[in-house]
Amino acid sequence: MQDLQFMKNYKNNDTLRNSFFELAASTFGIHFENWYQQGCWGEGYIPFSFADGDRIVANASVNILELVIHGEKKKAIQIGTVMTHPDYRKKGLSTHLMNKILEEYENKYDLMYLFANESVLDFYPKFGFKPLEEHLFSMDFHSTAPLKSANLRKLDVTDAEDVRLIQHFASQRLPVSKRFATDHTPGIFMFYCLNVFNNDIYYLENEKVIVIYQKENKNIDLFDVVSLNEINMKDILNKIADSDTEQITFHFTPDENKDIDLESTMTNEGLFVKTQGDGLYPVRVKHPVTSIA
Repeated sequence: MQDLQFMKNYKNNDTLRNSFFELAASTFGIHFENWYQQGCWGEGYIPFSFADGDRIVANASVNILELVIHGEKKKAIQIGTVMTHPDYRKKGLSTHLMNKILEEYENKYDLMYLFANESVLDFYPKFGFKPLEEHLFSMDFHSTAPLKSANLRKLDVTDAEDVRLIQHFASQRLPVSKRFATDHTPGIFMFYCLNVFNNDIYYLENEKVIVIYQKENKNIDLFDVVSLNEINMKDILNKIADSDTEQITFHFTPDENKDIDLESTMTNEGLFVKTQGDGLYPVRVKHPVTSIA
């Protein structure tokens, strides 16, 4: 520890930033460079790191955002990219970084949360985080009317115009749900667009709505619906469904709609939550997959 230096807010330091990117790539196989070059690293993403000279060797990142819970906004902090170089493990570095984050943001949030992998499920309860289960929503799709043809255009994340369109929607979007959603998460959303769902992004030009989804066999996995205005979810589903679509799975919490008969199944995605004051994480919801850090 005595030779390591605590660092944060170093995105403009080329050497440290590139070292951070290298550690993320070697630890998780995730690549931040294009995301950074596209201007997606905003002020709400703050790595807390230890450096050995010019090399980042341990990290836990803070994502500052808001949670929309039954129409009300709550201040939230999501922790992600928790990693340590193999040569520096078992030295308590992650513990020190978590304590620094908790100290810095004490009394500055309603909820703090993270998604942990199975190897560290015993780690986060030491800091007051409690595991919570989520619910994955789905519906049987039966179209009672001929499906309307949609002016649906696939977006290309290697095309500068399409990237600008996605970034505009990411920065100005309405939360995907009033019941439960995130807000002010354009950076995380753009990471998913550039790296995870880069082949699954479509633009409904007439409705001016971006839809991220995959269709396999007779099931649609719907990952996000991004709009600048209020939408009717059933209308959007009718636009993206094919005649053989039988089920739609939502990877977020859809608002209740009299035209949508939702079912839910319990799922455990490694969610851990720490509340402060009267802040409560809602039950029977699914955190939007496109804003999981």
